[in-house]
Amino acid sequence: MPSLHRAVPRAALSSLLLASSPGLFTPALAQAPEGATTLSEISVAGSGGAPSPAERAGSLTVPSVAAQRAAVNATVGSVAFVDAASFRNRYANTVRDVLKDVPGVFVQERYGQEMRLSVRGSGIARGFHVRGIELLQDGIPLNLADGSGDFYQIDPLSLRSVEVYKGGNALTFGATTLGGAVNFVTPTAYTAFAPNILRIDGGSFNTIREHFQFSRIAGPADFLISGTLTNSDGYRDHETQRTRNFNANLGYKLAPGVETRFFVGFYDTDQKLPGTLSLFDALNNPRIANPTAISGNQSRKVTTERIANRTSFELDIGRLDIDSWAIHKNLYHPIFQVIDQDGWTYGISPHWAGSFDIAGYRNDLILGLRAFAGVNQALQFANVSGLRGAQTLNALQSASNYEAYAENRFWFLPDVALMTGAKLFSSNRTYSNKGGLPASPTARFGNVTYDGINPKLGLLWQPLPDIQVFGDVTRSRDVPDFSDLAQTNTLGTTFVPLEAQRAWTYEAGTRGRIDRLAWDVTLYRAEIRDALINFTVNPGLNIPAATFNAPRTRHQGVEAAVTLDLAQDLTGLGDRLSLTQIWTHNDFRFVGDPVFGNNRIAGVPVNVLRTVLGYAHPSGFTLAPSVDWVPEGAFADHANTLKAPGYALFNVQASVDFANGVSLFVDARNLTDARYISDIAVVTNAATVPGGPLAFYPGNGRSVFGGVRASF
Repeated sequence: MPSLHRAVPRAALSSLLLASSPGLFTPALAQAPEGATTLSEISVAGSGGAPSPAERAGSLTVPSVAAQRAAVNATVGSVAFVDAASFRNRYANTVRDVLKDVPGVFVQERYGQEMRLSVRGSGIARGFHVRGIELLQDGIPLNLADGSGDFYQIDPLSLRSVEVYKGGNALTFGATTLGGAVNFVTPTAYTAFAPNILRIDGGSFNTIREHFQFSRIAGPADFLISGTLTNSDGYRDHETQRTRNFNANLGYKLAPGVETRFFVGFYDTDQKLPGTLSLFDALNNPRIANPTAISGNQSRKVTTERIANRTSFELDIGRLDIDSWAIHKNLYHPIFQVIDQDGWTYGISPHWAGSFDIAGYRNDLILGLRAFAGVNQALQFANVSGLRGAQTLNALQSASNYEAYAENRFWFLPDVALMTGAKLFSSNRTYSNKGGLPASPTARFGNVTYDGINPKLGLLWQPLPDIQVFGDVTRSRDVPDFSDLAQTNTLGTTFVPLEAQRAWTYEAGTRGRIDRLAWDVTLYRAEIRDALINFTVNPGLNIPAATFNAPRTRHQGVEAAVTLDLAQDLTGLGDRLSLTQIWTHNDFRFVGDPVFGNNRIAGVPVNVLRTVLGYAHPSGFTLAPSVDWVPEGAFADHANTLKAPGYALFNVQASVDFANGVSLFVDARNLTDARYISDIAVVTNAATVPGGPLAFYPGNGRSVFGGVRASF
């Protein structure tokens, strides 16, 4: 009779003994149960050393940080793990501050918390929000039902870790988009750095931020609540940011092997928008705002409430998690018109993970279902200095998704696993423009359903306990969201039934550590059909991007990070000096396009490099100068007639942790006050725009932030 193994949380499927090594990128030695192979990984971490109590703790619904690393490591493909310890001693205000050390992840600031997040070219030319990446919090989706998402619900100070699953490697969550998935994990009372945390920081641009976190364990119950208030005038005119973010979770052990946890969040953002500038002004007058942004008092006011639940059952064979969630979002967004939306997203997802033997060989299996839907009332009005004028649109957007997925790892040799998987999906998008308005007199209706199957096949080879080699082939489908489908053109706002973007992605890589050298390197190539390509219709007026299907495109690149421990015991007290080089190479092109030929797809630079020299002393003192270098900027247009210049930014971070739980930090950025382009609102052909397009977001100038934290 085959022997059966009890599963640990989600995709880990193995026990973990963590032996951290110094350096920014730290391989973890994971020892599986008897009869299984060992696994190790490169993970993005802060200080090294033995696991803390928070690393060892955890519960059934939210495992320990060590078990989270094991779950990431069990993936056959390119992944990354970020421990919040790596950014809690710096001014982490945006997703860029959290993910900038992850190779293959391109994340750039536009203003405030508005980012461009792209993995492997996902949403490469999208001028707003995110497409092609599934955002999750505690493994439960944050995206709306149509697949769109933004970053205003993500509070870096309320995170315990981040898991990055690139491309089809996100199948463990049921995600099969080109970019993959990013899971932001919040702490519980079991995994928090301390029961009580108080923090205040601030600095340039009249920035001030307060944060608190409290947690307790009382018998079978535990709870944690955290909140962050941020006020900043921003680098540019008309960039004021006011945010209030609150997260809480309550767990209860219903019985041995049964636990439920509720997650509650409230997120309120009031962000003024400075708009885009010409290339000349972005480089020579970077602090000014677009005059249209000021006259229209352009802003984004978002209020979101979220409630979610995970109930977990530890079974004789494996573990069953049942997730459910509901998200209410209200958006008031004066831009070219006042976009006024209110909607709900809700869903349920049971998933089982377990390990068992087949004819004496270990087999790890994940099975999951997801059903989620949403409805959004989409109104538009003329923008009268940021206030509603005459109504121009009265529409209803409805989306529904039904998915089933499976991923299996069969260890046919002690050190080699065959990974197979597939996802079946059916996604409906229904749009109803009710008409009856002077600006939109005719009612219009659109309905489209996308369905298909996305398979996955891969191999993992573990020649040594600290070294992995992997390769896989995955199929992805990116279903258009309503920003793509409901486009404003000469006919008004109409429904454009675009094709789903589909791709085959091939990747091969290795990660590991030998003595003082650690590495994480992946090469990939994605052959894409019907790519969802964006461009700005009128960048001077900030009209949202139009979307079209490009017949063929190709995304290929390199995701690499290497860390070398240069020296240890410089003072004889266990200090350490390390050098880390991160390189993301993006080669994204049209292939025989009837309009753009084999041009580069605009929006993302070809090479993005980050170099960090880190020094850590066991007394708690750290110092980390760094250089962010883009040798050559991105094209601003698909016709490849205009390109942003390259740049280099010099930064320094320093911190000290005292024995009494008090920590101080300083984070200085762009010390040379370099003028550079942070992001671009892509156009089709810049040469045809008189005076050049207003398509550029200037990067922030010199800034210094500091703070104090008390943990007790």
